[in-house]
Amino acid sequence: MPAPLRPRPAPAVELLPKIIMGVDPGTQIMGYALIEVRGQRVDVLCYDVINMKALGSNHAVKLKRIFDRMLELIDEYLPDELAIEAPFFGVNVQSMLKLGRAQGVAIAAALSRQIPYVEYAPTKVKQSVTGSGSATKEQVAHMLRQTLTLPPIAEASKFLDATDALSVALCHHYQKGNNATVSGGKSWGKFLADNPERLGASTGKKKAPAKS
Repeated sequence: MPAPLRPRPAPAVELLPKIIMGVDPGTQIMGYALIEVRGQRVDVLCYDVINMKALGSNHAVKLKRIFDRMLELIDEYLPDELAIEAPFFGVNVQSMLKLGRAQGVAIAAALSRQIPYVEYAPTKVKQSVTGSGSATKEQVAHMLRQTLTLPPIAEASKFLDATDALSVALCHHYQKGNNATVSGGKSWGKFLADNPERLGASTGKKKAPAKS
């Protein structure tokens, strides 16, 4: 009687292809990139920008453009995960609010397709790619040229915004899931947890006096 056939082992998880979408949020120019990862091999599928300069000053129109284009990219490339850069806390409040909305719309587009997302601080992204959290856009782009085969991009002026998004995707790949805590990163939840008095100030409400 022939010996029973043994089931073939499943392929190693780390060798299964994964597509990561990286996004560098912006209200005028939003960079995006998609990479395919198989083990240690990284292939750049595309990197480009969503250019909203021609849409005028109507912020709602720009947010809709971000949402629609994100869905187009998601449906075309079917990414497994979204990596997105966190807003930088050094800009003025109005710019930060607009940037946060742009980030939120990009995240909402991913979540509408059941795609999980991870947020990374700008310094974390730069450190992961170049080894320095204070690297310039040009230094990030130079390092990506050294480590990846970059397909040509239509307009050279868009290159740095697109490579910023590519660096976010690559940062996520380097983390390999170890991203529960982002070194040097901040989030609205963390900020409010560390500064509870700001919550009342931001909503115009005052804290009730403590009961005696």
